[in-house]
Amino acid sequence: MALPLSLLTVLVVFSCGLSGALDCVLPQNHILLSRDNLMLLRQMQRISTLSCLKDTKDFRFPRAMVNSSQVQEAQAISVLHGMLQDISDLLLTEHASAAWNTTLLNQLRMGLYQQLEDLEPCLLQEMGEGGTALASQGPTLAVRRYFWGIFLYLKEKQYSDCAWEVVRVEIMRSLSSVITLQERLSNMD
Repeated sequence: MALPLSLLTVLVVFSCGLSGALDCVLPQNHILLSRDNLMLLRQMQRISTLSCLKDTKDFRFPRAMVNSSQVQEAQAISVLHGMLQDISDLLLTEHASAAWNTTLLNQLRMGLYQQLEDLEPCLLQEMGEGGTALASQGPTLAVRRYFWGIFLYLKEKQYSDCAWEVVRVEIMRSLSSVITLQERLSNMD
């Protein structure tokens, strides 16, 4: 369950602002949205994580591929957008609505939607610079497969409360690591 570093790497690029070839800068509230999303995920816990240990799974996030120094800036945009979109897709299912408090879930969905909206200009700019090919290979494809594994896990577990708890913790860990790294890098400026 090692989602954090790849998402960290990608979000760091954005939290510092993209001033390279793409000239894409995300709003300052991007870190605050991640904090808010993490807080909402904490509040969404309905059952004890300890009672779900038998359902714990290593989803095998492709950390080495995504964190590689060879990941281009355009790939980073595509990876980040893909991750946020896949998390959003997980939370938009009918099964997610049944698993969690609807008010909190809707707030989380809105936070993710805002982050995706913030990324849209960057993604469109990437696509104009040959990003279409980048979006279907390397780290982006690996992240897509990773999330597909989560979807399959939920289906296999018949969208049980414990399966959703395992997925909630997976998402929470990644957001927590993202926030820590974003704060550390912003203090280095």
